[in-house]
Parts: sequence; structure tokens; C-alpha cells
Amino acid sequence: MKNIKTYMKKLKYILILITVFCCSVNTFSQSKTGTTIGQFLKIEPSARISALGNAGAALYGDATAAYFNPASLGRLQNSDIEFTHNNWLADINYNYAIAAIKIGEIGTASLQVTSLNSGEIDVRTVDQPLGTGERYTVNDFAIGLGYGMMLTDRVSVGVVVNYIQESIWHSSLSAFGLDLGVQYEVEKDGLALGASVSNFGPRSGYSGRDLYVNYDFNSSKYGDNDHIPAELRTDNYSLPTVFRVGASYPIKINDLNKVIVSMEAMHPNDNYESVNVGAEWTFFNTFSIRGGYRDLFLKDSEGGLMLGAGARVDVNSSYTIRFDYSWGDYGRLEQAHRFTLGVGF
Repeated sequence: MKNIKTYMKKLKYILILITVFCCSVNTFSQSKTGTTIGQFLKIEPSARISALGNAGAALYGDATAAYFNPASLGRLQNSDIEFTHNNWLADINYNYAIAAIKIGEIGTASLQVTSLNSGEIDVRTVDQPLGTGERYTVNDFAIGLGYGMMLTDRVSVGVVVNYIQESIWHSSLSAFGLDLGVQYEVEKDGLALGASVSNFGPRSGYSGRDLYVNYDFNSSKYGDNDHIPAELRTDNYSLPTVFRVGASYPIKINDLNKVIVSMEAMHPNDNYESVNVGAEWTFFNTFSIRGGYRDLFLKDSEGGLMLGAGARVDVNSSYTIRFDYSWGDYGRLEQAHRFTLGVGF
């Protein structure tokens, strides 16, 4: 009981520091919502960590943790493959897959693929609000190569380079993004700290035949060419860069029960700062139940409660199969359901 009280006291101070940081920065910041491209990059792929309120900056142990902090790759004990299907908002399909392969003692390399598809959408115009008979789709795709390693027995670092492509009907853009992260284990099997930067890269803009128009230099003048071929030029926008800093703490109740508490502060370049918190209780070393809250203190946030569960089965001494599920409340946008299947070997 004394140890648990000590753990909770440490976590309380860490939470207070993170909260004060977010609230103080939030006081002097300005929201830039809707000013970045690649919004699909902000969808969290891990059913496990999303159920912990997306507080993943200091978590590790499975491949999808690399989304929150690439340094988690360096802490993997074995190779790991995971696939996530997300029933995203407005019936949008989101899929994510990652393979993290352990390379001896020098670290872990990863390959990850992200795909989002809107399904077919009716084309509507001011003159034809019920539809023109045409249909279009929105497709987003990203592929990334990553690497993580242990610098010391307690410090890990990682990096992921992503190629990103977005397309809307006949227009598209492409860009490159960089994820960087570091994790520090303050105590052996104890308090861990993490910090990461995601989606750092150059600005990019759309191009394609949807931007082709016929232009009339002087609409009041008759007899000239009023259908001169021209092309609209779109501005270039940055990727949704996010800075995360967080902490996690495992509490071992006994040999069959363990609790992990995690929290993080987020500083995005297109919104206000916020705090994510969550906890996971694993019993019999097999089953887990999770709960958390995302976007605490975020102005105009929608929903926030996250819940989930998972199971782990050791097939033999070499293979482990995991299944995780999470449910998220997104307020007026309703709910999202994530399913993750993982194989460790």
C-alpha cells in the first residue's frame, strides 16, 4: 500500500506539471484550425493506446506505439506486426499496418502503411444541389520507414520518414514528413518519460485538372477570347506537426496484476494545446481493460472519453497474438471504433 501511495504521489506531480504547461501555453496561443494538409495523419492507429486517451508519448511494447513516439521502436524486445481497422467518422474507412523487425542488438527497423478512403460522394453544385450525376472519392495514403535503437540501457531514440499523398477527385498533392522521438526510463521497470515531434516537413499544395479553368480577362468587352485556358494556383500549407511530451508509470500489484498510468501534453501547429490521460489494468497477464480521456482543456473539443479492452495469447515460447479494441466518443461527430490485431515473434 505504501508503494502505491508513493507511485500516485509521483504521478500527481507529473500531471500537475503537464497541466500547468498546457494551460500556460494555451493562454498565449492562437488556434490555426483548418490550416494544415494531411489531416488523416492525425488519426491515431493504435486501439490499445487510443483507449488510454491517446497518451502514448512514453509508452512502448508494441509496434503501433511508434506512431506516438518512434523511440518506442528501440525498446521492442521482439519483432512485431500489427494491423488496425478503424471505423472512422462519417463512415470513412481507415486502415493502418506496421511491421517492426528486430535487427539483433543494433535496433529495430519498421515499415508502416496508412490508407484512408471516403467512399463515393455525389458531386453537388450551386446550380445542381441534388447532384450532377458524377461521383468522386477522397483517398489518402502514407508509407513510412523507421528505425529505433537504445542509446544506453535507459535511453532510446527513433526516427520515421513518411511519404504522404492526398487526392480529391482529379487533384492531388504529395509531401514528405519526419517523426522524431526520445524516451527515457528514469527507473528500471518504473517511471518513463517521452517526447516526440510528428509530421515535421516542408509545405505542399494541390495540383491537377480540377484546377483548370477558362478565363475571360475582360468580361465587359465583347469580341475577344473569353475562354482562355488557365489554371488556378493553390497556396502551400504545412503538415499537421505535433509536439508531444509525456510520462508513464507501471504499478505492479502482484504477479498477475499490473496497472499502467499514462499522460501527455500535446502542442499542435493547427490547434490549441491539450492533455491526454489514461490507464490500463492487465490481469492474469492476459486480459486488459483500459480507459482514458483525450483533449483535456482543449477549447471547443468534441467528446473525449475513450474505453477499450484487449487480450494476449502466447501460442508458444516464440509467438504471441494480441487483439485490442477501443471505442471513442467524438461528441456531435458520434463515435469511432478501432480494432487492432498484432503478432509478436
